[in-house]
Amino acid sequence: MNQALGLPVFDVHAHLPAPGRLAWGAWGEAFARRHGEAKLETWVARNRHAQARARNMYGFPAPEVPQPLPPEAAQRYAEEVERYGLSGICFVTGGGNDVLARAIRPYPQLLGFAHHDPFSPDAASELERAVRELALVGYKVVAPALRGPLSDPALDPVWEACARLALPVLVHFGPLGGGCGVAAGENVSPLALHDVAKGQPDTPFIVPHFGTGYLRELLHLMWACDNVLVDTSGSNGWRHYLWPEPELCDLFKLFCRQFGAERILFGTDSSYFPRGWAFRYAEEQLRAAAEAGLSTGDIEKIFVGNAQTLFGPRAAGPPAGRGNT
Repeated sequence: MNQALGLPVFDVHAHLPAPGRLAWGAWGEAFARRHGEAKLETWVARNRHAQARARNMYGFPAPEVPQPLPPEAAQRYAEEVERYGLSGICFVTGGGNDVLARAIRPYPQLLGFAHHDPFSPDAASELERAVRELALVGYKVVAPALRGPLSDPALDPVWEACARLALPVLVHFGPLGGGCGVAAGENVSPLALHDVAKGQPDTPFIVPHFGTGYLRELLHLMWACDNVLVDTSGSNGWRHYLWPEPELCDLFKLFCRQFGAERILFGTDSSYFPRGWAFRYAEEQLRAAAEAGLSTGDIEKIFVGNAQTLFGPRAAGPPAGRGNT
């Protein structure tokens, strides 16, 4: 039991710090080819500055430089699980499938998703390997960073592998990277997932961050495809760019009313040290769910039960008595 929050929680959306390529992916590569690396670095630098401003607004510390390497980061997150009495944390990225799998292997309460490019050669067979050999439990795709549309028939073998392996698939839509990031592209709207989700009706697809600003589009997608779920992760600061601006409790109330608590998953988007596990986001979200008038049963589904349904025994949590925060 997490004594500070009053119930056990399982975080379905975190990122293990790891060296890697620019998160803007194929978009950034195409931009650099057309405009040059110097202009890309200009926007990367402005993005870092905007991220620093956002951290300051929350009172979060600046990231350590350098960040801990994946094995140390996994150990520190395992200590966070112990500290906060969490049922577990799932990392949706972590420097590549092999890097993430090796780092979290010693820690049963840390799970991981495969996160390779679906357009890469042999992407479907890599997914098979990631699950059968590396014990990863899902697949993460950053849609606006891809080199082509999600509905491209070339990706059908990947989606079919997800269905065959009974994997949940988390797909990021909306802006990438915070201020001065990427805000446009053929895959920026959750509706880009429509035909894919229709084509794999037994695969659970998760759209994070309450849709990252694409609220109406996500509602339409979830109306059309009952195999699409939403996660709550991050600060959800995109709310400040909508008018009228929804409160966080409004989002919990809306999605629970329209689709039921069974289709909502809790996450924090924790991603760096020394911040570690973003307890403040968890605290804010739990308060918002209570303000929305959700029942105790629905709150338990969102914060832990639905993850246990998705991941099975591996999301069961630490032995009773652990967690003293």
